[in-house]
Amino acid sequence: MPEVLDELLPVQQQPKTRSQKALRKTLKGTAKLSNLLPTGTTFAFSLLSPVFTNKGQCTSFLNQILTLSLLAVSAIACFLLCFTDSVKDPKGKVRYGFVTTKGLWVIAATVKLSDADAKKYKLQATDFWHAFMSVLVFAVVAFFDQNVINCFFPVESVLAKWLLEVVPLVVGGVCAVFFWFYPTTRHGIGFPLSRE
Repeated sequence: MPEVLDELLPVQQQPKTRSQKALRKTLKGTAKLSNLLPTGTTFAFSLLSPVFTNKGQCTSFLNQILTLSLLAVSAIACFLLCFTDSVKDPKGKVRYGFVTTKGLWVIAATVKLSDADAKKYKLQATDFWHAFMSVLVFAVVAFFDQNVINCFFPVESVLAKWLLEVVPLVVGGVCAVFFWFYPTTRHGIGFPLSRE
């Protein structure tokens, strides 16, 4: 068997075309969408959705109110957590804070940043766009959840089914392109940490 492997010719890779490179970058950007949502928020939503929707049945009006509340609280958390960032203290421990117009306000009162360091974390206009887009990405995740779909759209019409398939994909694609052109530099609460 090893002799057969020795006889195999090495595969020469063909240079990638422009369209292949563009498609690869697009798919990479789309795959990174999950990094743009606070993982704890999406996990909590995924965990509580079957409970609040009664496994998609929504047998009472209370189930719909609870599900709407879960969607609202999760969306607000996605929005607010986009205004958090992290910094390492002198001991190397990661500390979290809120981004303000003056810089980073670290939650742990023991950590004090110099004015120059705090200003690196200043609130920017793109932070609001990222927060808005994160809410849209969360909405896409929420409306791909079968429990939510069955709760609010129990009757399957062709138009509703088509809208529930197409609209989240379009919104996700628009958000992926936005995040591709304007990547976030924040590593806040619930987001992946940077190596720095």
